Amino acid sequence: MKYKLIVLDLDGTLTNSKKEITPRNKEMLIRAQQQGIRLVLASGRPTYGIVPLANELRMNEFGGFILAYNGGEIINWETKETIYENVLPNDVIPTLHESARTHHLSILTYDGAEIVTEKRDDPYVQKEAFLTKMAVRETNDFLADITLPVAKCLIVGDAEKLIPLEAELSRQLQGRVNVFRSEPYFLELVPQGIDKAQSLGVLLK
Repeated sequence: MKYKLIVLDLDGTLTNSKKEITPRNKEMLIRAQQQGIRLVLASGRPTYGIVPLANELRMNEFGGFILAYNGGEIINWETKETIYENVLPNDVIPTLHESARTHHLSILTYDGAEIVTEKRDDPYVQKEAFLTKMAVRETNDFLADITLPVAKCLIVGDAEKLIPLEAELSRQLQGRVNVFRSEPYFLELVPQGIDKAQSLGVLLK
């Protein structure tokens, strides 16, 4: 069988515990692309949190694809064309912001290559910045300063605060937003029906 595509998750799969690609894996993946195999980097990270790894693997040269936001966005990294996009309904963003504020938690989203939040110094916001290698842009008015639509929001904080909020938002936004924790301290809020496998099916077609 001749393989045409290699699809890779990032954290704990493509990257090691230091969030780096080992030299051997990098060499083998570049060699595979030189032989005509295309790479897909599939992750819950925002698009620009995947870009450094895509560039390190020279995917812009070989026609690789970025599958970001758990499948909410697919980009051809050679042409920079967005092939597929699934975004949050605009009217749920104020609800998410108010819920975070009421529970004394931080909310963030992404705008291009930046993380946007009202609490830049929150340690969990800084953890997301470290994971994605993205700059943080602090704002005094989250709702006014984000660019709609958005593919994903993240509410971050201690697990004991996120557990009841996860249950509350799951009930309130049932059928409209997928609510789940990717880490004990990260509550992910993505469009209903987001699924890496489904988005990969779109790409394969």
